[in-house]
Amino acid sequence: MATALTIAGLDPSGGAGVIADVRAFNAFECSAAAAITSITFQNEREVLGANHLSSSTVRLQVLAVLAASAVAAVKTGMLPTASIVREVVQLIHEQSLPAPIVDPVMRSTSGYRLIEEDAIRELLESLLPVARLVTPNIPEAEHITGVSITDVATMAKAAHEIRKSGAQAVLIKGGHLDSVEESSEAIDLLDNEGRITVYRRTRIPNSQLHGSGCLLSAAIAACLAHGKSLEEAVDEAKQFVANAIFDASRIAERLPR
Repeated sequence: MATALTIAGLDPSGGAGVIADVRAFNAFECSAAAAITSITFQNEREVLGANHLSSSTVRLQVLAVLAASAVAAVKTGMLPTASIVREVVQLIHEQSLPAPIVDPVMRSTSGYRLIEEDAIRELLESLLPVARLVTPNIPEAEHITGVSITDVATMAKAAHEIRKSGAQAVLIKGGHLDSVEESSEAIDLLDNEGRITVYRRTRIPNSQLHGSGCLLSAAIAACLAHGKSLEEAVDEAKQFVANAIFDASRIAERLPR
């Protein structure tokens, strides 16, 4: 089995972070490996705090994995400090790791800040240039680029701006898109070295899934580990997450109110 490595935070509720990534890797028949960057205190409703690990602790976890396994895909999630970002970039270079899928996690849905400001700068300047794919949601893409995203055209503009950092490809996740004309659709836009692909699916009403962004980026990494093209990987990963959202919404309907 191909080994996929996630470098991300630990969500003890299991909805997001490395536990969600491992679920996605296993669903796509990858052997899962993980290096934890931060132990968060959260559940599906809110983040209560976090204890960030040292960059040397992250390094030792990754080296332990590499001593026993050849890694076919790398996905990064919560990288809370600049020193951790630098360590990950150094590991990518010195260990010849695959170009990573970078999920630029900045805030939880409840608004808790998950990355320090200097770590954002380090991520933009050193990690994005070595990324195979960057997967921001709309608030993250707006923060990175300063572009106000309201429709497909501005999604494409923001993706192009992020790709100027050196990243090979950018996937703008449109779950936060509020424009009236597109509110009935879930729209994601992929800019793969200048080739634009727009993915449209019917939005599942009244649906939320804690950790859906983690699942998506991890599923893309797993598909790439199996040799699929990026466009195929994104399409399969989106269907995987849509199924998970649909299942979660069906369960929510059965719960007492």
